[in-house]
Amino acid sequence: MKKIVLALAVAAAFGTANAAQNVNTDVVVVGAGGAGLASAVEAHDLGAKVIVVEKMAFPGGNTTRAAGGLNAAATPLQQAKGIYDTPEIMFYDTMKGGHWKNNPELVRTLAEHAKDSVDWLLALGGDFHDVGLMAGATRPRTHRPTGGALVGPEVIRTLYTAAENRKIDIRVNTRAESINKVNGKVTGITVKGPDGEYTINAKAVVIAAGGFGANNAMVASYVPRLKGFSTTNHPGATGDGLKMAEKAGAALIDMTEIQTHPTVVPGDGTMITEAVRGNGAILVNNEGKRFYNELETRDKVSAAILKQPGKTAWLFFDSDMQKSLKATNGYIKQKYCLSANTLDELAAKMKVPAAALKATLKDYGAAVAAKSDKQFGRENLPRALNKAPFYAITITPAVHHTMGGVKIDPKTQVYDTNGHVIPGLFAAGEVTGGVHGGNRLGGNAQADIVTFGHIAGQQAYIYSRTSQLKK
Repeated sequence: MKKIVLALAVAAAFGTANAAQNVNTDVVVVGAGGAGLASAVEAHDLGAKVIVVEKMAFPGGNTTRAAGGLNAAATPLQQAKGIYDTPEIMFYDTMKGGHWKNNPELVRTLAEHAKDSVDWLLALGGDFHDVGLMAGATRPRTHRPTGGALVGPEVIRTLYTAAENRKIDIRVNTRAESINKVNGKVTGITVKGPDGEYTINAKAVVIAAGGFGANNAMVASYVPRLKGFSTTNHPGATGDGLKMAEKAGAALIDMTEIQTHPTVVPGDGTMITEAVRGNGAILVNNEGKRFYNELETRDKVSAAILKQPGKTAWLFFDSDMQKSLKATNGYIKQKYCLSANTLDELAAKMKVPAAALKATLKDYGAAVAAKSDKQFGRENLPRALNKAPFYAITITPAVHHTMGGVKIDPKTQVYDTNGHVIPGLFAAGEVTGGVHGGNRLGGNAQADIVTFGHIAGQQAYIYSRTSQLKK
């Protein structure tokens, strides 16, 4: 991790050295998160000259905060573990999880090509060898680093290293101001860097600037009940790319579909990965009782938590679960994580009735033994949670993912408000809409950004070459 930070710091230093003068390139990518870096690497490898602009001081974006994993079906890694899965099952899970509001063509592309995304990242030197289960999925298909470590830093490490090895021009501290067009066709972007404003003339533009989860005013303008909610997003997720695309004529879809993540530390903003529940943790309220199926979709779990006393709950797990997931090791070192060697001691720290907590764990242990959770219908029951020490983290929902955005097709081409393709403009990642519908499944964001980022790079390259031939 220290090497990643050092490399990104070096990138920041180089980014400030770019002179404020107009430049020419084949493809310019807006945003240096997972989708942007995937686009840049693929376009470069196909033969395009690429420039990436990033408004923040270093690459990574929201991807660096991603915890759970990358969903993909029918991978060799699943097969090696005896897991039966198919793109069709992933398609169904994703459509169901999105309340059937998703664009089926985009979901089909995601389900069929996410496997290729895993293969590509592995070929680039990434570690995505662990496979786990996330809420809303009917098969373990979430690929993550060995031992269940956080996925986002590994995605960025892999793609940034690839970009650095290819000497791709990444300009940090450089904000895209507008998309330039002539006769309806995109001709590049205007940016403002450390040394002033200038134009990057390009044959194709890829918008990969992320969502708007950190812009609460914008969030509340679409969903008023989320006014004042905290967020899991990094400070740069303010919707700049969306606004810029809209000014260039792009159509926006599903903008009211905004997801809250159910397990976020109140007042802290730390998101506790869904994989903790997938590996066996349960939720209990401030009365020491379970109240919902922990592996339901994020929107439903969030709604259930908000109905509890204080609109918070406790994420409870034991040492057996903690040892099964590397990501947990970082949480248990923090002040927000309570620990104790007995349930009585932990209940006192949680300020919940000890008798109720012990009864809850007794009932849950019986459900695990019977392999049947008659109370809430949880199907994945990997452990009885009876091995000390015990842990608890107080959590509440926070704005996590904005499912709406720029309207694209499976080739990542951007559409205008009249339903026509905007020539030369492509988009990928959270800046787009239609992939996740009314609710995103955990693990599908990383699949989305890498899969569609890869496609955007490919299509931007193709367009840059064909548009040149037409001249």
